[in-house]
Amino acid sequence: MNPSRCAACRYLRRRCPPDCIFSPYFPPNNPQRFASIHRIYGASNVAKLLQRLPSHLRTQAADSLYLEAQYRIEDPVYGCVGLISLLQQQIHDIERQLAMTQAEIAFRARHPQAVEGNLLNNVGNPSFSNQASSWFM
Repeated sequence: MNPSRCAACRYLRRRCPPDCIFSPYFPPNNPQRFASIHRIYGASNVAKLLQRLPSHLRTQAADSLYLEAQYRIEDPVYGCVGLISLLQQQIHDIERQLAMTQAEIAFRARHPQAVEGNLLNNVGNPSFSNQASSWFM
């Protein structure tokens, strides 16, 4: 085996020509990178895509194809869209928690006597001590 062949040519078991479209983006030390892309998109489609792109965009395209292929292998139905949806849901949940916390802070700033009265009424409540300590952390 020729160690100078790129991962794509090595995977496809062919000679790696000097002008190989794959060699700059699929180095021989990372064969899994091309294997993932080949499994999802196919070598011919990736070669066509890279040839049609301007050379300054090819590295980004190869990186994007690899990440999208990895997510598609992990989640065949949703791929990277599943991860994006999950992250958007987490952002939505945290924004809702932030809004609730800001509303509680605003309420307590406008009604300090209600907060003091609540503290005095709940002094003997054991669960209240945990709640009160969490307010100040």
